[in-house]
This record gives sequence, structure tokens and C-alpha cells, in this order.
Amino acid sequence: MVTIKEVSDKIKASVCKVFKGNEEIVDMILAAVFAGGHVLLEDVPGTGKTVLAKAIAKSSGLNFSRIQCTPDLMPSDVTGSSVWLPAKSEFEFRAGPVMSSIVLVDELNRATPRTQSALLEAMAEGQVSADGKKHELDKPFFVIATENPVESEGTFPLPEAQKDRFMFCVSIGYPSKNEEVEIITAQRSLVHPVESVTAVTSKEEILGCMEEAVNVHVDEAVMEYLLNLVDATRKDDNLAAGISPRGSIALYKAAQSYAAVRGRNYVTPEDVKLLAFPCFRKRLILKGDAIIKGLTAETIIRQLLEQVPIPDFKAHV
Repeated sequence: MVTIKEVSDKIKASVCKVFKGNEEIVDMILAAVFAGGHVLLEDVPGTGKTVLAKAIAKSSGLNFSRIQCTPDLMPSDVTGSSVWLPAKSEFEFRAGPVMSSIVLVDELNRATPRTQSALLEAMAEGQVSADGKKHELDKPFFVIATENPVESEGTFPLPEAQKDRFMFCVSIGYPSKNEEVEIITAQRSLVHPVESVTAVTSKEEILGCMEEAVNVHVDEAVMEYLLNLVDATRKDDNLAAGISPRGSIALYKAAQSYAAVRGRNYVTPEDVKLLAFPCFRKRLILKGDAIIKGLTAETIIRQLLEQVPIPDFKAHV
């Protein structure tokens, strides 16, 4: 049986042929896949969000669909709808793009709240409701959404419930000079390099990895550190709301999966510290006076990570 590290290494090698940037981001996204979570890529246009999402989808060997969000996108355009068949004198359900294993939702914040809520049900419950009937989604089911944080015209802010369904919110950032040289020279083709990416694993292997991830050992000291970080957000005077139990579960599962991606069968405090930033980033709600002071969720998370002591840890597995 292949391990998570073997599968993730294959996918990562395939993805990094076309995605030139921070490889740590790829590890985090794969950890979310194996942990059964979803990822929000938030960055300025042109940094490779869509390329990264498509490369991971194509490398995984899972069925893939893309939803390009616009203000006129309807919920039925996402979930699907029933179509009348005159020959059979009955309605037949035609599945929408969300009924895939990997769904790329481009520019999520351009969809209306009504359409966003249709996606929320799929992410939260693994099902969609259409015409009064519930339709179960296949497993694995993974949403990788993108949004542009610097443009507000024609956009709809994500509700807190929607943001809480993403395991991670990550930013790719600008590439280094050498990486940008590779990006530019790779465009000497009529076809984008991402179109050449092929599957390097299978649905069965990924499901096996998801089963393996839940068995990764978490020491009591590591659990205590995780809970101390969560508790610190709930006691911070600058926050109207800290991390909920859903957030602590997300960090726990993500740390298990990330450790396995790194080739370990145990979680370290450093895993928790590293993943706390993308896991907490969209879950914190700042008070009004904290915003007036110029504080952001990012600065508060960094402060908490410095304040909460990392425990002495030796692996015992």
C-alpha cells in the first residue's frame, strides 16, 4: 500500500513542473485534500492561483470541474437542475459542476450570497439540494476556491459561515526573480503548460491516504499546545470572536495530514504552529476598535504564536 508521502510526492512533482512558486503551499493544499478539507486561495490577479488549482486537479486523476463565478450565476448553475423529458413524461436531474471530486471555484466572491449558499451546503454536508431532493456527492470531494482581495467592485464578501468551511486560506505571493524567469520562458508555446499535466495517482490511492491520515499520532503535549492557541484567540481583547470547535478540529486534522505529507506518523508542535496561520486567518472576527487601530487578523495571529509557548516535545509513537 502506498503512503501519503509517496502519493503527495508524485502529485507535487507533477504540479511543480508548471507551478513555479512556494512549494510549501502545495504541501498545505495536499494536506487539506487528504484531511477532507477545502482551500481558499486569496491573492492578487496573475500570481498563479488558477494554474495551481488546475495542476493539482489534473495530477490527482479525479474528475474535475470549474465554476467561473459572476454576479448572474444562479444556484442551479452550480448544483444542477431537473429537466423535463417529453419522451419519458418525467423530470431527470442533470448534475451541475459541483458534482465532481475536485471543484475549482474561480473568483468566489463574485457570486451572489444566494449562489454562495448553494456551494456552502456542498462543502458543509457533502450533498446538494435541488428541486426538493438531496443528492449525495462522491468522495473525495474537494473545493479549491480563488478570490481577489484587492478588488471590491462587483464582489460580495464571503459570510463568516462560508469562510469557516475552508480548512485553509493561503496566499501564493509573488515569485522570486529566478522563478519568474521560469514562468516566462515556459510560455513559449501556443498551449499553456498546465494542459500537459496528466494524472499521477488515482481515486483509490487518495481515499487510502485519507484513511491513513486519521491514524497519525497526536501527543498530549501537542494537543495541549493546539488548545492553548485556540483558547488564546477566545481571550484576546481585540477579537469579537475567536476560533470555534470547528476551527480546532480543522487544525487537528490538517496537522495530522501535513505530518504524513512530510513522511512522519506523528504531529509536532511546529506542524501546529505552521498551520495555525492559514487555518485561523479567515476565522477570526476583529472588534471595531481593533480595526480602527490598524490591526489585522494576520498581525494578531503572529502575536499569539509568539505569546503561546511551544512545549518541549519528543516523539513517542
